[in-house]
Amino acid sequence: MSCSESDGTEERRLGDPVVLVLSAGFIVLFVIASFINMEGVAGIIGSGFAWTARVLGSYFQLLLLFTFFIAMGLAISPASSARIGDLDTPEISTFKWLSMIMATLLAGGGVFFAAGEPVYHFVVSPPAFDTAAGTAEAVSGALAQSFMHWGFLAWAVLGTLSSVVLAHAHYDKGQPLQPRTLLYPVMGERIMKGWFGGVVDACCVIAVVAGTVGPIGFLATQVSYGLHVLFGLPDGFSTQIGILFFLACIYVTSAITGVHKGIQILSRFNVFLALGIAAAIFIFGPTLFLTNALTQGLGEYISSFFAMATMTAETAPAWWMQWWTVFFFAWFIGYGPLMAIFVARISRGRTIREMFVAVAVMAPIATTVWFTLLGGSGIYYQLIGVIDLTEALNNFQFHVATLTVAQALPGGTFMALAILVLTTIFVATTGDSMSYAISVVGAGHDQPNKFVRAFWGIAMALMAGLLLFMGAGQISALQQFIVITAIPVSLVLLPSLWTGPKAVYAMAKEQGVTFVKRRMIDDNFPSPQGEDTLEIENRT
Repeated sequence: MSCSESDGTEERRLGDPVVLVLSAGFIVLFVIASFINMEGVAGIIGSGFAWTARVLGSYFQLLLLFTFFIAMGLAISPASSARIGDLDTPEISTFKWLSMIMATLLAGGGVFFAAGEPVYHFVVSPPAFDTAAGTAEAVSGALAQSFMHWGFLAWAVLGTLSSVVLAHAHYDKGQPLQPRTLLYPVMGERIMKGWFGGVVDACCVIAVVAGTVGPIGFLATQVSYGLHVLFGLPDGFSTQIGILFFLACIYVTSAITGVHKGIQILSRFNVFLALGIAAAIFIFGPTLFLTNALTQGLGEYISSFFAMATMTAETAPAWWMQWWTVFFFAWFIGYGPLMAIFVARISRGRTIREMFVAVAVMAPIATTVWFTLLGGSGIYYQLIGVIDLTEALNNFQFHVATLTVAQALPGGTFMALAILVLTTIFVATTGDSMSYAISVVGAGHDQPNKFVRAFWGIAMALMAGLLLFMGAGQISALQQFIVITAIPVSLVLLPSLWTGPKAVYAMAKEQGVTFVKRRMIDDNFPSPQGEDTLEIENRT
């Protein structure tokens, strides 16, 4: 029985006071410090960001690599036929489940960077490739580098090993749905009670707040810029605040109504809209170029996978590693524990194999298609001279890239408006899932208080508004801070490299999926003398 089913008193809890004080205190402290000395805060974070990227970048890369390959090894093992939560049928239908995975994991950031990042790597060749920038030969490398940042490794760390550890601990052992539970197999009861477990949870919440406020703030600047270009509305703070208010109303309402209502409905709408836009780009855009680019990009991604995944500041420019591979990998690590909670919550009744394949294989492939459609179109128009994003992207103005590429597509203004709406809803799905997940962390079960869900949603919107008031530089500083928070969060995820496989086989054993030695008796294919083979017996 899950904690959420235990008693009404537990469900009415407003959250762990240590988690609430530390995480909310961080928000207040960061904002106050920014008001007092904006440049000083940005400077301290920038120094910590550079040090972390230089010293711990390889550690972050190895953590993602090991997570992916261990998860894939488990996915093909017979034990992965065990079901999460020991339910015979899934709680959520397949389409709704996949929609929530796609729309709430890397959605906000992925949509924001999908147009600009491939074009950036096209005009500035990544270190793993020696092709001349801006040429036809540079297309496959540009896409492959984008696939590396948003592909298999990124998705795997968000919802595979850590998710199965949490699912087994929560649904089978009655442990709370909190990041500290990931350390229970290592530290035992000490981590579950007292202040240290609260500090662990708070570190994970702070990482997610830093990683979510950034996309929320950048979304406000992107939509404000888009409305200015398309309709002549003023591109300023007042417009950005109006956008933030509208966005917060959407995702706070969604978070309050929960997984089975608002979050699910918003995710499905988002997927349908994304499919419609993707179909329009493919049919009416540079179809042949996009088809060839996807084929070549995937081929380059696979063939150069390890070269890109293991590149360090010794073999690539330090600034490039800092702002690209290490930044993204640290960002995903920071999201890891809370995303794992969300994936474990929505995957009850699914087999472990289904969860691993959906998160670490299907979702990355869908991401590569989306990056190819939007970013590949940008590369095409850049290549033939219709647009020139070199200056904007060298200044990291990705909101300009998205709108410029959208306007160059068939449909012009209509397509640009549709992509702005899509980006807004994608960020909203990130906001609602994270408001829900943060609330789950405080409560320790999957039915957190609605007021707490609303509080976190509103708090992140207010923080984004205050930082925008101080200037987009403070949003960027907060975004860099997540690389620093990835240090403690990575230590929370690290044990899942060995506790994940243990949880998989424990679930298989508990559900009657056992490994039994037997002698092969087929006369046509006799086994060698004395050799045993493995048989799977599923008593469920």
